[in-house]
Amino acid sequence: MTQQSPVTILSAPEAWELLRSAPVGRLATVINRQPDIFPVNFVVEDSALFFRTAEGSKLLQVTVNARVAFQADGWVTDTGWSVVVKGAATEIEDADERDRIERVLHPWVATVKTHVIRIDVDEIEGRRFVFGEEPEPEISTYS
Repeated sequence: MTQQSPVTILSAPEAWELLRSAPVGRLATVINRQPDIFPVNFVVEDSALFFRTAEGSKLLQVTVNARVAFQADGWVTDTGWSVVVKGAATEIEDADERDRIERVLHPWVATVKTHVIRIDVDEIEGRRFVFGEEPEPEISTYS
């Protein structure tokens, strides 16, 4: 009897749907060969993510190295999911687009965040997990 895998690879549409449902994710960047991760709240539109930031590390890092990864996840009692996207981050310069995003994306932390960053996603992958007890390892026997 074969046990069903506790990990399911999601289709791109399923991954996008779950990503849209997440209130917060983590931006992963590298600068000067040093990785860094920042929690941010965000919105998804089409195949792009948007987040707001103030002057500082996040803005500097996406300016110096536009290639980023972003991860969000969710879970309930016995299941969970994780979605990772990769793409190019750019600061939104167009005032109308920036104003539109600022109307729908409000900072969680009470700080002024005047920069809107867009991540144009070119890779998305997601997984759904079923939680449970760790199974016993299979023992192979050789004759």
